Amino acid sequence: MAKRKDLKQFVNEVSSALFAECLAAKLYIKGVNPHMADEVLTDILKTQDDFLSRISHTQPGNVKGFYKQFHEEFDQKVSEIIDAIDKLTLADK
Repeated sequence: MAKRKDLKQFVNEVSSALFAECLAAKLYIKGVNPHMADEVLTDILKTQDDFLSRISHTQPGNVKGFYKQFHEEFDQKVSEIIDAIDKLTLADK
């Protein structure tokens, strides 16, 4: 069970870092649309909730494949969120 715990902690840490980055952009960078930033913040929280619940409900029978797909989808979603934060900060320039 330590592996699930470590994976949940990793998801929480990445989500926290993304949330802090987006919040800092919203508060400290001029020209950032606060409504768009709020949407990205909401997306981060929904993503965190979704992936944490998926860890708790592993598909029986294909655990290795499940976690491989989990990592791929999590990496893709994190990349999408990073791109959204970049768009927030570059919208002014």
